Amino acid sequence: MNSKIQNLYLAEKNACILFNEIENRNLIVPGKSEKELNIEIFDLAFELFGIKKYWHKRIVRAGKNTLLPYAHNPENLILQNDDIFFLDFGPVFEEWEADFGRTFVIGENPRKLKLKLDVEKAWYEGKAFFHENKPTLTGADFYSFTKDLALKYGWEYGNEHCGHLIGNFPHEKLLGEEKINYIHPENAELMSNLDVLGQERNWIYEIHFIDEKEQIGGFFEQLIS
Repeated sequence: MNSKIQNLYLAEKNACILFNEIENRNLIVPGKSEKELNIEIFDLAFELFGIKKYWHKRIVRAGKNTLLPYAHNPENLILQNDDIFFLDFGPVFEEWEADFGRTFVIGENPRKLKLKLDVEKAWYEGKAFFHENKPTLTGADFYSFTKDLALKYGWEYGNEHCGHLIGNFPHEKLLGEEKINYIHPENAELMSNLDVLGQERNWIYEIHFIDEKEQIGGFFEQLIS
């Protein structure tokens, strides 16, 4: 395993510790706003790891806001007693980026609990497909497979892409924002190709399933390679 991927996995391991500590400290309670929870997680990340740098905006989305992909900036909602929400954080650990997303459910609503479980199960199904087909897999192919996964699990897919490159901070300035750097329906390039620097490309894979009628969404993301 090369040093780049080792550093990325270490960054992700720390992000996982952060998310576990969010639950351990019972930060997730009804009556708290998305913004309040976001600030508390920011403070917790600084306490645990000294982190103040994030390579993308920190996202806490609850209720109907879970329908919306990254690019949106919706109103600040309050977590409810029977709610679903997700966190999407991109902390930078010693100049290495993580991108970690998880769904949480407050209460026992079976449909919301199913969604939380389905996005995780689908992510691992997608991971298996990726590694089985990586030498010949394009970004467009993988996006199409992921959209089909949403239908298989009884949901709609909620974003125009299902992942992106990640690396040493700031990877966007080094590699650009072109569609070839996303798992996008217009990316006909092989995901196994090297980047513009001649290095192996490392991908974050995202699952975002939604139900427009019920106004709920679920999200799961982490490093896939």
